[in-house]
Order: sequence, then C-alpha cells, then structure tokens
Amino acid sequence: MKKSLLPFIGMVMTLTLFSLASCDNPTDAAGTPLDISVGIVFPNKSIHWQNDSAALKTALTGYDVGCSVFLGDDTLATETAAVTALIDAKISVLIITPVTSSNSVASLEAAKDAGITVICYDRLPLSTEAIDYYSGFLQADVGIAQGRYLADNASGTGIPLYLYGGSYLDSSSVRFFRGAWSVLQPKIADGTFVIENSQAATNLKNSATLTDSEIYGILGTNAISGTPPVMTVNGITTHWNNQDAGTLAAKNLDDADASQKGNVFILGPNDGTARAILQAFEDDPDVSSYVITGQDAEKPSVQSIIDGDQSMTVFKDTRTLASNTARMAADILQERQPETQTYYDNGIKQVPQLVTDIVVVTAANVREALIDTGYYSASDFTGL
Repeated sequence: MKKSLLPFIGMVMTLTLFSLASCDNPTDAAGTPLDISVGIVFPNKSIHWQNDSAALKTALTGYDVGCSVFLGDDTLATETAAVTALIDAKISVLIITPVTSSNSVASLEAAKDAGITVICYDRLPLSTEAIDYYSGFLQADVGIAQGRYLADNASGTGIPLYLYGGSYLDSSSVRFFRGAWSVLQPKIADGTFVIENSQAATNLKNSATLTDSEIYGILGTNAISGTPPVMTVNGITTHWNNQDAGTLAAKNLDDADASQKGNVFILGPNDGTARAILQAFEDDPDVSSYVITGQDAEKPSVQSIIDGDQSMTVFKDTRTLASNTARMAADILQERQPETQTYYDNGIKQVPQLVTDIVVVTAANVREALIDTGYYSASDFTGL
C-alpha cells in the first residue's frame, strides 16, 4: 500500500503540476512513442535545473527511455504532488533532487514503497534508507576547489574574508563548507585571512575539522540531523536564494567599518548567490577589490568571469552527470547492476555513488573548458 503524503494532494496537483515542465509524448529516434518509465523531479525552475533537466531528457532518449520531468517551486507540497503523480503513472525509476535534505524523506519513502528505484541526483537526503543510488559530484571537492582558489590567490596578512553558505535545509551546504574550510582554516589560523562576518566561524578558527553541528552553527541555525532547524542571528546562510544573498551581504557591509573592507576575499556558495553578493561589494565605496568564488558555470556568471567580476566557478558538467545518471537508469531498467565507485553516508545508510568529476573555470581557461567542449557557444558571450 502506498503511503499517504498530504491530505490536500488533489488540490496541490490541480494548482501546480500542470504548470511544470514535462516531457511531451517522448519518442525514440524513429518516432515510436516511448513508455514513461523514468520520472525526474527537480526543486525549482532556475537556470541550473533547466539545464540539468534538458541534458537528462536528451541522454535518456539516447537509451530509448521515456521520462516525465517536473520542475518545482522549492516547496514540499509541489515536490510531493510530483512524486505522487509519478507513482500513479507507474514509473520504474525516480531521479530526484529533493527540495531539502531532511523534509523530503516522505516522498522518497512513498516512491520506494511503491517499488520504484530511487536515484538521488546531486543532493543526498539524510536519515532515510529509501535511496538506492546517488549520482553526483563529491561535494567536499567543490568546497575544496573554492577554498583553494581563495588561498592560492592570497598574499600578505590580515585579508578580510567574508564567508557565505548555501542553506541549512540542504546537507550539501555542510559538505561544501567543510571542504572549503579544510583549505581556508590554516590560512585563517596563521593570520592570512581575518573572518569579518561570522563570529561563530571566528571562534572555531583553530579547529582544522568541524562537526556538522558546528557548521550548522556557522550557517546560522541549530539544525542537526534529526532535529528541527531554528534560525539564529548572524548566520552566513543564503538559502540558495540570490535576493537573500544580496541582502545578507549588504547587511554585513553595513555592519563593517572601512578597516574590514578594502581588498576582500569572499566564499560565494554558487553562481547565482555570488553574483548577488558581488553586486553588494561593488556598490560599497570602501571595497577596493574582491575575489569571489562560485559554482555551476551559469551563463551570467561565465560572462561575469569574462568581464573580470566573478573570479571563478566550479564547473559541474551537467552533460556528464546526466549521461552517467541516464546510463544508471537504463541499467536498472535492463536489470543490470549500475556502475558505482564509492559510498556516501547519509547518516543511516551507505548509499552507492556514481561520481562525476569537477573542473575549475577562470578567465584563463573559460574557452577551453566551456566553449571548446561544446557546453556553450562563443556567440553566447562577449569579450572572449
């Protein structure tokens, strides 16, 4: 028997599902209709998830696998409605990036109870056994790449460092930050960097490794696995929201004096938030220059890198990730054992993971990494 997720699911379906993107009558190369055997649920309609869904649809079509894709609105209600609709459609494989790392468990467990194989894509939920596979990047490596870029470009001492994180509802944020901290902490401890916007992080400057609870404290919440998150003040979380990121950065700068600005270094969580954060720093007359990180290689940020504004991005090639994930789904449908290289601990289960590599992109290699590989066209940008 399938679990009941929400009592008002019918209303949610009516209001939300049919406004979301979906595969329309998928066919194979010969035009033969394909059964909808794979369902894809992504958290929102941002550039990032639009790119990923397009790449996945293309890759699955190459295996003659039909799919239905839902791009949500960052709410559990919409995610629940999408998963319920896919269960009713009798899909065999669910590929999902949950809205949160903890509150999405009911949807995953409902799919699992319905006999569906669950692949988590680029975000691994905590504290549930209802995940069969994880396809994604080694998230700590993304943070390490961001931290290394800042550390490698720093010289002297007393450099103002501003730290920003993703969302306390997304366990990926903890892993990204832990990776960055592993590189930045020695430079903080030796005085190269001075943290300007987080007393919680400053208090831990001599700690080479951080617990999840300590990172949640830096993000600005008391959240740990199994407990409800409660926001506290002076956190560095952006909620993966560009507007929130810009507002937080502006507040940090308002709270700082001129001696805490000048030539600053900034840990930007991803491209969208980085663009919002750098705008706040550009608008502050006491900021002479900045170095800022990002991830996802979104077009606006690539242009920003070319223009000399955003400093770098961590390119997670959605074509490779989509290809790997589609192959995994095809193997499952053919009752073959999917390829995995490692396991990812979600707190109660060692989830088999298929790993996709990352690439650091700067102005020096943007053409080689993104244009020559065909990910973007040169005509998408100016100043190349």
